[in-house]
Amino acid sequence: MTDEALNLPPAFGMLPRRRNQLLVAAAVFAAIAVSPFAIKDVYLQNVLVLTLLYAAVSQSWNILGGYCGQISLGHALYFGIGAYATSVLFVTYGVVPWGGMLVGGILSAAIALLLGYPCFRLKGHYFSIATIVIAEIGLLLVHNWDFVGGALGIQWPFGSDSWATLQFARDKVPYIHLALALLAITWFVTFLIEGSRWGYWWRAVKDNPEAAESLGVEIFHSKMAAAAVSAFFTAIGGAFYASFLAYIDPESVMSFRFSLLFALPAVLGGIGTLWGPVVGAAILIPLTEITRSYLGGSGSGIDLIIYGGLIMLVALAKPEGILSLFQGKRQKAEGRS
Repeated sequence: MTDEALNLPPAFGMLPRRRNQLLVAAAVFAAIAVSPFAIKDVYLQNVLVLTLLYAAVSQSWNILGGYCGQISLGHALYFGIGAYATSVLFVTYGVVPWGGMLVGGILSAAIALLLGYPCFRLKGHYFSIATIVIAEIGLLLVHNWDFVGGALGIQWPFGSDSWATLQFARDKVPYIHLALALLAITWFVTFLIEGSRWGYWWRAVKDNPEAAESLGVEIFHSKMAAAAVSAFFTAIGGAFYASFLAYIDPESVMSFRFSLLFALPAVLGGIGTLWGPVVGAAILIPLTEITRSYLGGSGSGIDLIIYGGLIMLVALAKPEGILSLFQGKRQKAEGRS
């Protein structure tokens, strides 16, 4: 009996493929987990932390922008909410960052639902423009809000190394494992969503909203669910980033540059795919960080030039992203067999 007759998503008929995806993910994440034993240079460890973080947050963005087709350019808002919620609760009220992460994630998901109610009435580039405007409004509000430090930001107190407070002054390895855990969880949640009914609804909404609606897909509720999940994990990434830097200000967590950085790895690697954000971040972040480091002060803005150049190359050569190169080879191999 076919999947259609059982009214099940097609993924139920491809369990071996999904099982292989899990095995590959386990192998990749295990290799990254032991990489600090080979990478002793503190600077390279720092680059690895940032690469894993941006891969995780880009995967979070990919849930809304890649699978549901709602291109948000304002995810820095949720990133900043996570960073500020965690910082304020820890510095002002003594709440451990783990609690701040959860509060920031829930708050971001709630705000995403609140903003989604009017914004998801907009279509195409109007939606993207609206997300930019809302994120910039949030940035201005934080700049002038004394309770969260205003333009001066928030400095975390220095203490002894502790998993409770997520502070490790002399060791980057715990941050590598924390960023890896965030990436693994975000990847696994995306994996579950991709094979679920919600995942098929989101892709239907992305490909043809009118046809999806005619088949009974609840378009508005699908978009709202995608926005909430995406915002939640983006805020968790912001909370981790705040603990990693131990200092935040509006520009360091909420500027438009961050919204671009969350979208670009997914676009570069392959939007709407499980591994696209990971591959994109693995190329983009080390390349720009190391280039900027070697060029020193003369390299100001070089990262933006690299971003633009890579995206232009991918858009001209492979609009589907870098992963489409491997998918094409795999399909040819399967055709020959």
